[in-house]
Amino acid sequence: MASSRPEDRMNPNWIRQRMIEMEIERDPPLNRSYRCYSGTYLKDFYLNADQAAKLEAGDKIFMPPSALGILSPLNLPIMLFQLRNPKAADRELVSHCGVLEFIAEEDTIYMPSWKMRSLQLEEGDAVHIKIAFLPKGRFVKFQPHTTSFLDITNPRAVLEKTLRTFTCFTTGDTIMLPYNGKEYYVDIVETKPPRGISIVDTDCEVDFVAPLDYKEPEKPVAAASPPTNKAALVAPDQVEEPKFSPFTGAGRRLDGKPLPPPPISSSSFVAAASNGSSSQGTSGRAHGKLVFGTNNAAANRATNSTNSQKEIEKKASKEQAKPEKKEPPKFQPFTGKGYSLKG
Repeated sequence: MASSRPEDRMNPNWIRQRMIEMEIERDPPLNRSYRCYSGTYLKDFYLNADQAAKLEAGDKIFMPPSALGILSPLNLPIMLFQLRNPKAADRELVSHCGVLEFIAEEDTIYMPSWKMRSLQLEEGDAVHIKIAFLPKGRFVKFQPHTTSFLDITNPRAVLEKTLRTFTCFTTGDTIMLPYNGKEYYVDIVETKPPRGISIVDTDCEVDFVAPLDYKEPEKPVAAASPPTNKAALVAPDQVEEPKFSPFTGAGRRLDGKPLPPPPISSSSFVAAASNGSSSQGTSGRAHGKLVFGTNNAAANRATNSTNSQKEIEKKASKEQAKPEKKEPPKFQPFTGKGYSLKG
């Protein structure tokens, strides 16, 4: 059998075996077509329940006794075969398998039903088979069909148990792993070395990719933010506090009687008068004064000038009536009278 390890290639026994394999590959003694049938199809005709269960649990096939007569003289340590669907003209449908027993009828082979589906074969179709020599595998990558495979508590233990009935893997093939009364279908995505590998008496690393029906969890959609209120975003220190206005509240009597109307103050009277005069801009009156009588501008000016003259005269008379302030006498030394002690 072909080997991918350099240390095996230095072994004389390996060299001798490899020369035999190359001779067989050049002119394979078993290279022909057979009619294929699945184990489930033959369970009630040629196979009992135990034989059908063994056939479906792995990748091995049942071959006719004549094939044993061809293979026995070769003295092969492991019998591996290549299976090919001759009707697949658009693409090459190839898989590999081992042999379980030589009890099939002549010109027929019995295959696992899942391998027939992988090769797109129907009951009674022709399948081409020949001897194959595969290198020992170092790595294989699986892809489950469904996420239910992830529910297995200990996948490693399941693989170690179920893969004991397998002899080889083919890249692009689909295998079935029976476990706990269920069937788990798994695609072989990658193998190292590529194409096909043998898993008999070898340490093979196993990896998995996400199942075919796996979906990424949807990210929560962010809720639409409500429209921002600019007034609410104003800093508290920027909000103007209302100014204090004294005596603006409403008064109430203790006896419950209504309050008398408030008296009109002179300030409100002047303010009302100023508002009225501002609305009559065409009358020519001075702002801030209330004038009764004629609307004649000349009369108003005369009245204003008379009033101003009277006010000037009053101010002058008041200034004249004010007493003049006398300044205190300044100190003058040696200006007093003299007196004698004699009289």
